Amino acid sequence: MNQPGFERDVLAAPARFAALLDAYADGGPLADVPPRRSVLFLGIGSSRFAALPAAARLRAAGLDAVADFASSGVQSLPRPDVLAVGISASGTTSETVEALSRHRGIGPTVAITNDPTSLLAAVADVVLPLHAGVEEGEVSCLTFQATLAVLQLLGDRLLGAEPAGATLRPAVEAAMALREGRDEWLPNLASLVDEAVFVSLAAPAERLSTALQGALMLREGPRVYASAAEAGDWPHVDVYLAKRPGYALLLSTGSPFDGQARDWCRGRGARLAALGPALDGAEVRVPLPEDPVIRLLVEPGVLDLVAAEVWRRRIAAADSALV
Repeated sequence: MNQPGFERDVLAAPARFAALLDAYADGGPLADVPPRRSVLFLGIGSSRFAALPAAARLRAAGLDAVADFASSGVQSLPRPDVLAVGISASGTTSETVEALSRHRGIGPTVAITNDPTSLLAAVADVVLPLHAGVEEGEVSCLTFQATLAVLQLLGDRLLGAEPAGATLRPAVEAAMALREGRDEWLPNLASLVDEAVFVSLAAPAERLSTALQGALMLREGPRVYASAAEAGDWPHVDVYLAKRPGYALLLSTGSPFDGQARDWCRGRGARLAALGPALDGAEVRVPLPEDPVIRLLVEPGVLDLVAAEVWRRRIAAADSALV
């Protein structure tokens, strides 16, 4: 992993996203995915994070869908009526390859990967490429964005609609605007994170992937102590740390539980930032699109930018200490 490459990847994300939508403009291999009412997403790390909102969307529409750990010791039983979808950016994640291979020949299998020639692709009936290109920083940020988008298109297909890539186009402009306007919020948000002893990210269940991926980006690059929780669950599982000095909460706002988080942070002296709609008491606010799908695709870029900036600052601080 390297910070300059990661930062270049983060800034290149809108263009890579546009290229992905171009590649799927006519639906591409999505037409080969057989319809099923039961869907099993398999992955670990960022790949599983991305599948969580996809599974929730399908369940809300009446399908049976779950995003499971490919590493689980208790795997779902392969069945002809279950569509198994293995997700791995590299296509070489051994746990995911093995988990998906158990379903091959019994039920239909799909691979979502950035490498259509990979081991994962070899055990799939249909391959959905991510078209994310090379990640110079060797951190899964471009591929995470692409996975979210491909899962949206796959969801359209499974729900009986034409994959609506055109409806995702506004996310390209929104992602560009986020980056072009970052000077208005990034310095302050990066300082809040850099100065914190512990950072927690919380998001509503439909965007839990944002919190999980964001915490991972903060851990993986700048090595920030960071965790993630669902917004309604946060007052029950993570609030206990909020009283410790140096605690900061980055809250993906817009849920009925925002007020609880604000009140707990205010009462315990914890620092608070709002990603999305403004929240009284938040030190920093990052404006985001109102459309829920576009926001799902764009919001992870906030934490990518923060991780890149905090990482840059910490490298600079370490270098200056050696002078």
